[in-house]
Amino acid sequence: MNVTTIGFDLAKQVFHLVGADAKGKQVMKRRIRRGGVLAYFANLPRCVVGIEACGGAHYWAREINRLGHEARLINPKFVKAYLRGEKNDYNDAAALCEAVVSPQMRFVPLKSEAQQDLQALHRLREGLIRQRTVWINRARGLLAERGIVLGQGTAAFRRGVPWLLEEVGNGLSMMFRELLAEMYEQVVWLDERIEVYNKRLAKFFAGDAACQRLKAIPGIGPMVGTALVAAVGDAHTFKNGRQLAAWVGLVPRQHSTGGRPRLLGISKRGDKHLRALLIHGARAVIRYAAGKEDRLSRWILRLQARRGTNVATVALANKLARMAWVVLSREENYHPSGLPTAS
Repeated sequence: MNVTTIGFDLAKQVFHLVGADAKGKQVMKRRIRRGGVLAYFANLPRCVVGIEACGGAHYWAREINRLGHEARLINPKFVKAYLRGEKNDYNDAAALCEAVVSPQMRFVPLKSEAQQDLQALHRLREGLIRQRTVWINRARGLLAERGIVLGQGTAAFRRGVPWLLEEVGNGLSMMFRELLAEMYEQVVWLDERIEVYNKRLAKFFAGDAACQRLKAIPGIGPMVGTALVAAVGDAHTFKNGRQLAAWVGLVPRQHSTGGRPRLLGISKRGDKHLRALLIHGARAVIRYAAGKEDRLSRWILRLQARRGTNVATVALANKLARMAWVVLSREENYHPSGLPTAS
């Protein structure tokens, strides 16, 4: 076959492939079960393989690359424009086959197994934090039904519940006290598990060269640094820092027409976990910017006075993403004056 391009529609057990020749003419359609996918690609000449960036995409892209092909991951939103006819597996694969060779197409960076391991650590920690929030809110809601209102936040919960369990005259029944104690124990256990993941991330942060270069950037600590390394990987995938900031979703959305530019709120594309961490880091920098005389602090204070704290926070998060790109792509240490230093 003269197949040069393949659209590979992923699934759990049954996969669909559509192939095209060098002129873009469709010359192949296949339906393959999971166990036969790699054997099929092993017998094909080198192809460009388009894969939708979804669950399992990074694994299949790595395996297909090992067989000598070039796998490219595409954002599902970008593939939609190439879909013709009704949605089905073969039409999805055909759309991928066209999209993957588009000169203007932007591709999703392929993650290594080490990056995915680090991301798994972040996702598990994030899940535990959500579970803790659920348990705290559940306990606060049940207490509110009995006329007791606890303050918001984990610290207020940790302080308030032991006091309620010891207080005799608050009107809580023995059954509810037992239930409240069990909920408190659950939150304590989740706190312990979260701390275990924090230590794992801190250990990786201390031993990774890229993380140590990021460490000098204001607002970037173990959480933000490891999340950046896990999500970005090879910074050369992005042409410049603005592309990285746009990929994270920290640039304005546009709704321009008739030659009139109109900028809206941030696009919120990409990894929302990484974006949230960058914004948290920016908020910490702004909190301590008052009274400092360095160039970054002066810029923050001017912007904060002109546009407010929230806008300044997002603008600083955008700037932190750009700084991180420079440090990762050039393998240079961060210097507040803007002058590069060798790593």
